[in-house]
Amino acid sequence: MAFDLRDPRYFQVLTLSLLLGYGLIRLGFDQPLECVALTVAAGLGTQLFFTWWLKLHRFDPLSPLITTLSLCILLRTSGPWLMALAAVLAMASKFLIRVDGKHVFNPSNGAIAVMILVSGEAWISPAQWGSQAWSAFLFACLAGLVLSRARRADIALAFLVTFAALVLARALYLGDPWSIPMKQMQSGALLLFAFFMISDPKAVPDRRLERILFAVLVAAAGFTLQIGYFKPHGLMVALFALSPLVPLLDRWRPLEPAARFQWSNPTV
Repeated sequence: MAFDLRDPRYFQVLTLSLLLGYGLIRLGFDQPLECVALTVAAGLGTQLFFTWWLKLHRFDPLSPLITTLSLCILLRTSGPWLMALAAVLAMASKFLIRVDGKHVFNPSNGAIAVMILVSGEAWISPAQWGSQAWSAFLFACLAGLVLSRARRADIALAFLVTFAALVLARALYLGDPWSIPMKQMQSGALLLFAFFMISDPKAVPDRRLERILFAVLVAAAGFTLQIGYFKPHGLMVALFALSPLVPLLDRWRPLEPAARFQWSNPTV
C-alpha cells in the first residue's frame, strides 16, 4: 500500500494511537494490552478476509486500525474475546451492510451499539477522563481534524453545538449550577464520538445541509437518552438507530459519483 499523505486516515490513526497510549499510560484505562492486541488483530484479520473473499485489488489496513483503536478507547467488555468479536462485527458491517456504495453504519459505532444492546457484557466508560485529560483530548481531536483535511468539521461542530445547547438549556430550566452542564460536556467519549464517529465521511450524508440536519437529529436523540434517561451509551444508540436515514438523505439531493467523498481527494 503506497504511503499517500493526502489520505487523512494516516493522521486519524496517529491521533487515536496517541490518545489510546495516553489513556493506558497516564489515565490507567481498564484495557489490558493483550486485549488491545487481540482487538487490532481481529480487525485486521477481518479486513484481510474480506479483501480476499471479495477479490479487492489491495489490502487496506487503515480502516481497521481506526476502528479497532476507537473500540479500545471507548468499549469495555467482560472478556477479551468479546472485544475481538466487536472488531469482527465492526469490519464485517462495512462490507456487508452497504447502500449506494457507502457503508450504512460507522463500523465502531455499530459494533459498540450491538455489543451493548445484545451481549449484556459490554459498556462504555465516559467517566474515565479528568478535566486536564479532556483538554488534551480536545486539542488532539482538533489538531487531527485540521491535519487530516477530511473536511467534515461541519457535522462535528453542528453536533457539539446542538448537544451543548440542549445541555445548557436543561440546566437553565432546572436551575442547576453551571458546573453540572460543564461536567456533562467534559467527556473524552463525547469528543471521540464527535470527531471520529459521527463525522465518518463514508457514513454521513454527502451534502452539507443534510449533514447538519443529521447531526442535529443525532444530538437531540442522544441527549434524550443520555441526559434525560441517564443512559451512558445514549449517543452510540442514537447514531446507530438514525444511520439508516443517511441513504434516504443522499437520495433526496444526490451528488454525482465523481463529487462524492474520496479519501485521497477530500471534498466538501
